[in-house]
Amino acid sequence: MSIKSDRWIRRMAQEHGMIAPIEPNQVKEVNGQRIVSYGTSSYGYDIRCSDEFKLFTNINSTIVDPKNFNDKSFVDIKAESCVIPPNSFALARTVEYFRIPRNVLTICLGKSTYARCGIIVNVTPFEPEWEGYVTLEFSNTTPLPAKIYANEGVAQVIFLESDPDDVCETSYKDRGGKYQGQQGVTLPKI
Repeated sequence: MSIKSDRWIRRMAQEHGMIAPIEPNQVKEVNGQRIVSYGTSSYGYDIRCSDEFKLFTNINSTIVDPKNFNDKSFVDIKAESCVIPPNSFALARTVEYFRIPRNVLTICLGKSTYARCGIIVNVTPFEPEWEGYVTLEFSNTTPLPAKIYANEGVAQVIFLESDPDDVCETSYKDRGGKYQGQQGVTLPKI
């Protein structure tokens, strides 16, 4: 298994639609304003958060239960940023749509800019032949409100390619994964 470079990422996006839309370079400034960077990096791709958020709230006093998820647990927000209350949580989705090849697995880690502010970005691995918009999980671990910016970088995806003679026997698509082809911010499923 090998970690893939910027050249490989750009080629796979162009030839196989692995990332769409793709930013082929690292963007650090937009319209003269510094931003949390996104785009292709040396050995990964920094994904962006869209402007669709689901902010968890206790206004309805519901219980968060992954086996019986109640959509009254959150409020929908469409905005250029989202303020997460202290010790709270939000979901969002990526701007980019991914189509992961059968011989690739990704690992996704939060960007240090957010981590240094006490904001944890969690994303599970993108398995072989998974496709869709990525649902992003943000935890505000601080006792203060925390802001997440839409259309800016939030996490880095690292691509691992298997050896040609060691491609997985069963992919995410083969087993009919429940999050295959997700379009928006996707809630837990059983």
